[in-house]
Amino acid sequence: MSKELIRLRDLVMEFDGERILDSINLYINDHEFLTLLGPSGCGKTTTLRLIGGFLKATSGEVLFDGQEIGDVPPYKRQVNTVFQRYALFPHLDVFDNIAFGLRVAKVPKAEINERVHEMLGIVGLRGYENRRIDALSGGQQQRVAIARALVNRPKVLLLDEPLGALDLRLRKDMQNELKRIQQALGITFVYVTHDQEEALSMSDTVVVMDKGRIQQIGKPEDIYNEPKNAFVADFIGESNILDGVMLEDYKVRFFGRTFQCVDKGFERNEPVDVVIRPEDIDIVPASEGHLVGTVTAITFKGLNYDIIVEFRGFKWLIQSTDHCAVGSTIGIRLNPEDIHIMHKSEYSGMFGDYSSYSAEYDELTEDAGDEEE
Repeated sequence: MSKELIRLRDLVMEFDGERILDSINLYINDHEFLTLLGPSGCGKTTTLRLIGGFLKATSGEVLFDGQEIGDVPPYKRQVNTVFQRYALFPHLDVFDNIAFGLRVAKVPKAEINERVHEMLGIVGLRGYENRRIDALSGGQQQRVAIARALVNRPKVLLLDEPLGALDLRLRKDMQNELKRIQQALGITFVYVTHDQEEALSMSDTVVVMDKGRIQQIGKPEDIYNEPKNAFVADFIGESNILDGVMLEDYKVRFFGRTFQCVDKGFERNEPVDVVIRPEDIDIVPASEGHLVGTVTAITFKGLNYDIIVEFRGFKWLIQSTDHCAVGSTIGIRLNPEDIHIMHKSEYSGMFGDYSSYSAEYDELTEDAGDEEE
């Protein structure tokens, strides 16, 4: 049974009259790797800074081990932080950078020596003790920053976009490394990122945020497979999000057809958002399809093709290893378990139509929602 370590209760944060955090409620367990995930400006870094003590909430409570710590300064909390800019001391070598906090705390020299070497082993930098900071790669500097934060043995390590400055290959390596370090030390990591893949691959728990509010909390698989609303479905991976009507349990209607699904508990004839992941769609000959459409674009992505198909004026993204020529007519089939049903929300109609398709999928036009009607 996991033990609760941190609880955020009704946290509100306002700057100049603007509400940055809107009643955040969250608990974080001991030994957990929890990620705050969301776009820029969603409130994730503000949440992290409230835990670290760098900001004081407008209202609400931050509890640590059951004690309210809103007025406890950062240096008195059992928490350390690794920022995107590592803030290492360029005039000190690797050993002295890691040892800095221990010397400030007047830890005996022999113990400093032992703990620094232990940390060097954990972050994979044995033999680098005497290296200058400017002689290290970005990934090595990041490991020094992590070692410096961990050598004081905090109960919680806060990480604010720590891999943001690294190239893609190094990011992947460091994702694996961070997870390994967290498991080896058994301490709580609270991690901030806007990178969905990073969050899904590293975390025990993902907290999806937008507009200063928590949209969904869950295990990575649950967030991906059962998004709570159209924002989560669109932000976590790619999604085709359609208007539908839940006729009854396990039965939904969209695009003029009735489909079997695996969802229940909705009102009869409730308007819903229907989510279909691009990789879950089977391409079949037009004569065998539940729906028939026209291929309008195709992009080779290495492992698969991204195919844009127009069905009745609404453009879907399909990811498949099958090549389909632009202009060809294809059918698709949908299995019940590939159709996910969500309640309507403030995000309904904002995502899901790839009519303004780009390779990054980020540049959906502001009127994309209108085209779905």
